[in-house]
Amino acid sequence: MQRFVNSIIQRLYSDWLSQAKASWKVFRHRGPSQFQFWLIALVIGCSAGAAALFFRKIINWLQALAYGTEDVDFIHSFAEGLPWYVLLLIPTCGGLVVGLVLHFFTPDARVRSVADVIEGAALNNGRVERRAGLASALASLITLSTGGSSGREGPVVHLAGVISTWVSNWIHADGITGRDLLGCAVAGAVSASFNAPIAGALFALEVVLRHFAVHAFAPIVIASVAGTVINRLEFGNVAEFDLRTPGELQFYVELPAFLLLGAVCGVVAVVLMRSIFFTEQVMTTVQTASGLPRWLRPAISGALLGFIAIWFPHIIGVGYETTARALTGSLTVQQCMLFVVIKVAAVAITMGGRMGGGVFSPSLMVGAMTGLAFGWVATGIFPDISGTHTLYAFAGMGAVAAAVLGAPISTTLIVFELTGDWQIGLAVMVAISVSTAFASQVVDRSFFLTQLENRGLHCAAGPQGYVLQLQSCGDVMRPLHSSRCASEELCAALIAAGTVLPVSATLDRSLALFDRDDTLDFIPIVEASDSDSPALLGALYHVDVLKAYNAALAEAAAEEHS
Repeated sequence: MQRFVNSIIQRLYSDWLSQAKASWKVFRHRGPSQFQFWLIALVIGCSAGAAALFFRKIINWLQALAYGTEDVDFIHSFAEGLPWYVLLLIPTCGGLVVGLVLHFFTPDARVRSVADVIEGAALNNGRVERRAGLASALASLITLSTGGSSGREGPVVHLAGVISTWVSNWIHADGITGRDLLGCAVAGAVSASFNAPIAGALFALEVVLRHFAVHAFAPIVIASVAGTVINRLEFGNVAEFDLRTPGELQFYVELPAFLLLGAVCGVVAVVLMRSIFFTEQVMTTVQTASGLPRWLRPAISGALLGFIAIWFPHIIGVGYETTARALTGSLTVQQCMLFVVIKVAAVAITMGGRMGGGVFSPSLMVGAMTGLAFGWVATGIFPDISGTHTLYAFAGMGAVAAAVLGAPISTTLIVFELTGDWQIGLAVMVAISVSTAFASQVVDRSFFLTQLENRGLHCAAGPQGYVLQLQSCGDVMRPLHSSRCASEELCAALIAAGTVLPVSATLDRSLALFDRDDTLDFIPIVEASDSDSPALLGALYHVDVLKAYNAALAEAAAEEHS
């Protein structure tokens, strides 16, 4: 018996010793590089957090300077006493400056935001445009300081992406490392913007990287915490919104009301998103038809916003004052419904007019007012079985924002961390789940992914929707005169029939041609040229496209599950 026990102990010791040696070997070879990467993540998180803090402080300073107020937290109340021509002139001048900045420093006079960061993660190895990104940050800064009705989080996220792009290019990071660093920058910026470390990390994973790979989690958390520290060094550990009226939920009995609230918020979120896209399309059509210079478009939008602000100054800027009033129940049903309509119109004009800014803060404001209006009605009809009406404002704020962002997890946590109230999570989660489920069926999952879809970038479906856009036909084609390539005669016959692609075309175009014609085995590839008879370079075979597609999907799956 003693011998048997000794043999077991000896075997366990031997196994432990071999595992310890293997672990030490892994640490020696990977530990220093992993620690170095985490150190880079820390630096990026601090830099992105500082950029977000600087962005916020500059907006407050410029807004106070433009409107002549000492407390921008109550800009809406202060603006009610300003002359009408001041309210009209400030956003008009701001729009003119924005138009000139975008005209001279971006190729398409379009503001870069979260959608472009998602595109950079999916299609550009974690890189974003630097020159256009800095110009967009400046344009959004001016927009939010001079009466534009949008949010500061979108520009901050892209500005953080510019920082990570600089680092990725400096260290020659590959695609996986570049995407991880981009996620670190986004986490640091979001955490610093909201004083929300948990939500910042999950936002980067859920919205930007769109996976929860273990290898990315630790550095992103480090960057998120770093960004939060930057925020708290300036503002302290204070929630963005102070809920003076505690939420009380009559559990089980009241939950159906929050299900219905979620459906209402889903509809409101879709209206908000569709209004922006519709306004963008209308303004682009008018601009093209009239020959209006692109630098005047934001100025016209600013003039429209100034005209609205004469009667409704609540649309000015981020809108946190009105949001806070909704969360404390200081608005009536009629005010909430009117302000929702006016705010949606103002956001559509701002974004459609290409003035800059993001959609998250406006969605919080619209959601809070939608929830409060619903709460006044619900508690009025069933006063004996209802909690407070402000609880509905709280849930509505999260429900609309989650549907717009397409990010139910991180939005739930952002709302909790913005308010510091964790006791009513069930109501918030119910409303968010219903609104997100509804809105995602009407748009392409979120506002950002729908933006990309409108540009022809199919990121909403996941890697299978865009990996073929990462390779050109020239990367996969069989060169002419090789033993495995079709003859010139066969290629010429297909070219004459119009079945041909330029060498620079991406593989998704070729797959669409193969899908339309089941008898097609290959497509001739020609040199990209304006001449009538471009040179034949080779042939792209269907089987080679499928092999490339399979390899790209396998690589994406390996990254997501590593």
